[in-house]
Amino acid sequence: MGKAGQALKQALERHSVSQYVLAATLGIERANVHRWVREIRDPTAERVYEITEALQQLNPEAAKEFVRLYLGKVVEDSDTEDS
Repeated sequence: MGKAGQALKQALERHSVSQYVLAATLGIERANVHRWVREIRDPTAERVYEITEALQQLNPEAAKEFVRLYLGKVVEDSDTEDS
């Protein structure tokens, strides 16, 4: 398990977004966010998109960091190709 949970945990902590606020924005229970952050469960691909959208509303920098940490080289390579 993992990469999404690790990326989410770092982005939330670094940008002071609480699990509760993210859960409320997503319309889910905080326990679900807790499971992702603790790497007990992985979010689905659809949910990763929804997490990104929710973070964008709450803190755009947190959303950018989540995507960068989760997709890493894929995003960096895409940025290089666009230049």
